[in-house]
Amino acid sequence: MRAIVVRSCALWPVWGNTSPMSPSTTITFLGAGSVVFTRELMSDILGFDDLGPLRISLHDINAERLETAVAIAEATASQLGRRVEVVSSLDRRRALEGAKYVVNSIQVGMHAATLRDIELPASFGLRQTIGDTLGVGGIFRGLRTFPVLDGIARDMLEICPDAWLLNYTNPMAMNIAYLRAVAPGLKVLGLCHSVYWTVRGLCEVIDVPFEDVSYWSAGVNHQAWLLRWEREGQSLYPLLDARIAADPELRRRVRVDMYRRLGYYPTETSEHSSEYVPWYLHHDSEIERLRIEVGVYIGISEDNLREYDDVRNSLAAGEPLAMDRDSTEYAPQVIHSMETGTKRTIFANVANRGYITNLPNEYAVEVPTSIDELGAHPMHVGDLPLQCAALNRSFVSVGELTVRAAVTGDPQLVRNAAMIDPNTAATLTVDQIWNLCNALTVAHGDLLPESLRVSLA
Repeated sequence: MRAIVVRSCALWPVWGNTSPMSPSTTITFLGAGSVVFTRELMSDILGFDDLGPLRISLHDINAERLETAVAIAEATASQLGRRVEVVSSLDRRRALEGAKYVVNSIQVGMHAATLRDIELPASFGLRQTIGDTLGVGGIFRGLRTFPVLDGIARDMLEICPDAWLLNYTNPMAMNIAYLRAVAPGLKVLGLCHSVYWTVRGLCEVIDVPFEDVSYWSAGVNHQAWLLRWEREGQSLYPLLDARIAADPELRRRVRVDMYRRLGYYPTETSEHSSEYVPWYLHHDSEIERLRIEVGVYIGISEDNLREYDDVRNSLAAGEPLAMDRDSTEYAPQVIHSMETGTKRTIFANVANRGYITNLPNEYAVEVPTSIDELGAHPMHVGDLPLQCAALNRSFVSVGELTVRAAVTGDPQLVRNAAMIDPNTAATLTVDQIWNLCNALTVAHGDLLPESLRVSLA
């Protein structure tokens, strides 16, 4: 399809000795119609005044959403006084031409698939909260995402083989592990802000400025562990312990409950954390005690649809675009560090190559990662605390089986992944798990890899 070229926006910024004729850096957004990510990432990227000329290439499979993404890019550049070349295309291959960085935020199946992932298991008596990372929701979200990731990887290796794929799409760990299996030569970072916001939130709980602390986290995405959290060399965990002891309501959080029993704070929300373990969602009393919002992601997904409509309508009315100039997303920081040599440490998802020594090699882990002009450099962590690694290994096993199912085309491995999943195994019989996987297979239909579109007796 024909690429849509949008006029350059606003004025040329001051780039030191860089002239407007200098070669531009192309950043491609896949799933650009995800307006929240596009808006925040665009404002962060264009907020760096020391980046050279930029070419923003936008892609989505939905023409209306792509048009909205273009409007966001134009409005962001105009409001920040930046001139950038903005192009868009419904053809992914055209959008990837010349890309140095590819930001991926696709959601295969959109809201309708989300409803199936939550509501169908609920009809079997299986409770989920988010359903985008683990459990049957995460398994089938991964299975319908893998074929698109395979196409992206093949296109990138042919069209822009030196580009970095900066992935935001969930299930993060499964997606990074799948890409490692099918495209080991692709440069990939999985980016998620859960570690940052966990530490930020904990600092607010103990009333210590975030800027004063240092921290070190590792594990798997959405179930990493805050291994060190310090101010001036002193652990801040004792302050958190005192705050928890003094506040009964604070103890009514899943993550706090897990921390008190495991000794290390997990790095994703209580809603997420509750469905990665076998202890909570199967019990009415635990749902009440820990105030777990079952099925909450349906409301979040509906809010995202409303926000898309609000942004589109606002732009059509000529209203200023609301921008968060401190979204703290990692992709803009990665791009800035690689382009300018500014050194940063982030927490990124990469294939495990001995970085965490008591988790399986090659599956995705989330570890401290140094970023500079030479690229990304994951850091060696060593062994996780034994209890943390034990919990992570059950998490990883579900993902390994799901990835292997897609790579080999074996539908039984999909059922095995669901059988191993902690929350599913704690709730359903093996026959119920088998029947649920069959029902989800039929419901998702041709979104799944062709070899896995079969029901098993």
